[in-house]
Amino acid sequence: MPYDFLCDTYETERIKVVSVWAMFGDDDLPMRPHASDPRGRSFHEHMVHQCVSEDIWFRAILGIDVAAPPLPARETRLDFIARYAEDSGKRLLALRSQPASWWEEPVTFFDVPRSRAWVLTRRIAHTAQHRGQQLALLRMLGRGLHSTYGPTADTGGLMQSHAPTIYAYPSLEALLDAEPRGGSKRPLPPRPAHPVTERPRPREI
Repeated sequence: MPYDFLCDTYETERIKVVSVWAMFGDDDLPMRPHASDPRGRSFHEHMVHQCVSEDIWFRAILGIDVAAPPLPARETRLDFIARYAEDSGKRLLALRSQPASWWEEPVTFFDVPRSRAWVLTRRIAHTAQHRGQQLALLRMLGRGLHSTYGPTADTGGLMQSHAPTIYAYPSLEALLDAEPRGGSKRPLPPRPAHPVTERPRPREI
């Protein structure tokens, strides 16, 4: 099917979402980029937005309804992880069952017609945008970051320096099994003593 690549991408995106949530602690739900500025979403609000927004996009635009409330009954970190993992898994199965004609059919995206393939591509970009905000929040909290795409400053540095990619868990199933028991993420190497950047010092002009 010509749109399998979009299903594969959505599958990896759902894993990345819960992987980032697993990097936070249970006490981090109220944390914001700046404590006195409500414009920056708290970690709790990020999880709410991901679940509610994705539910609306899939139901109202793509026509996929998993027949479940978008939010968990208890709004804890672990319950958000479980709720999103279950619902996104059902959405993935529904996406994989669609023929090419379904993907190419135009639907109403807010006030303009777009193909379903276009809408899912935009949804994936939307999710990645918010995940980036959450990773920045983790940095503000001084947390170590496992890989979500490739190497991080905490896994060894830059890709061109041959730093390794270190995922916290080998699979989504391993994450869902370990996190309720306190977690068992792969250890990160010691923090590098030098800045991890292509510009470690100001350029001379």
